[in-house]
Amino acid sequence: MRLPQETIRAKRDGLPLDPEAIDAFVRGLTDGTVGEGQAAAFAMAVFFRGLSLPERVALTRAMAESGRVLAWDLPGPVLDKHSTGGVGDAVSLPLAPMVAACGGYVPMISGRGLGHTGGTLDKLGSIPGYDATPGLDAFRRVVRDVGCAIIGQTADLAPADRRLYAIRDVTGTVESLDLITASILSKKLAAGLDGLVMDVKQGGGAFMATLPEARALAESIVTVAEGAGLRTAALITDMDAPLASAAGNAVEVAYAIAYLIGARREPRFHAVTLALGAEMLVVGGLAPDRDSAAERLEQALASGRAADCFARMVKALGGPGDLLERPATYLPAAPVRRPVHQDGTVAAVATRALGLAVIGLGGGRTQPGDLIDPRVGFTDLAGPGASGGLLGVVHAADEASADRAEAALRAAYRIGDAPSDRLPVIERVRAA
Repeated sequence: MRLPQETIRAKRDGLPLDPEAIDAFVRGLTDGTVGEGQAAAFAMAVFFRGLSLPERVALTRAMAESGRVLAWDLPGPVLDKHSTGGVGDAVSLPLAPMVAACGGYVPMISGRGLGHTGGTLDKLGSIPGYDATPGLDAFRRVVRDVGCAIIGQTADLAPADRRLYAIRDVTGTVESLDLITASILSKKLAAGLDGLVMDVKQGGGAFMATLPEARALAESIVTVAEGAGLRTAALITDMDAPLASAAGNAVEVAYAIAYLIGARREPRFHAVTLALGAEMLVVGGLAPDRDSAAERLEQALASGRAADCFARMVKALGGPGDLLERPATYLPAAPVRRPVHQDGTVAAVATRALGLAVIGLGGGRTQPGDLIDPRVGFTDLAGPGASGGLLGVVHAADEASADRAEAALRAAYRIGDAPSDRLPVIERVRAA
């Protein structure tokens, strides 16, 4: 019998864990015989001591196999994209239907917010009626009929990761390269993918603040995934400023809808979305190169096929059928909206501080069971180089919350000389 405390002790002391010990611990996460404190202690031990490549592979496989592993029979490649998390990163919402409109099938299993970053699952929770945790039969049906379905982890898929994921969020262990790798890939392996594209964020609003850290994570994910038989590519993208000019839950859904219907397409957000989508089409064999893939994605947007796919996905999962025509009717709105102005040119943005400010407004969690206020957040956020005087608009539940958020917003911006241009996509990482 492998006692969980002995596995924790071994990793605490820097000793290697054999696959049997890892399997036993993951089984305990799944059946509840590993307690909350033990799970947190294990996460902290891994955070400080790290895992070797064999340990990382063993943890990933054990968590993937802790529940059902899907198999698909579809007329196109089964593809997905995953981001390591950022602020204003609403890319998944338009990207999944864009790829579906180009012939891919996207069973996207999303997560809740982690630390200062927003979660796609929390964003979807702001759509009335949207069932983000359907049964597997419904999940399969929507993917087959619509081409994409964005849902949260079900009880059937990688349940060990679902439990550890929530614990990492509130124990200061989110940034562990090893745990990020295992968490992401366990869900993707369980989803039965043919190809995966990783968006590894780098910068002040990312878990990997430096480029070497981002490269290490990207290489870890690609190496472990390819070793498990999953064709994978990774992009390292910039998170030294919010990716979208909106940060929150309902406000990011509204932003994604505006993007899909062509009402608002900000260059930085569009560049990252196209780059990730192009990689997905190439990985899936739907395009011979990135340039032709990007053209197909642009056509899917211009023709309205991507927007239609998103609308059908929302309706198929219980949301309103006319969400794209009337988003303001359905998406919850905060009662207090306050523009925040400051003269001068934006030299830099403390992006992580903006993510924490969203949590302070009630748009994120400090405990696993915390309820989220989907209404709150920021819109019209200024990016580096902006000189229009508007830093952003606070969306708050009350005046006191708005006061705190305004102070946090002002503190997150540095006014000064215009920064040098920085590409949103920094580099590509593929398996050796």
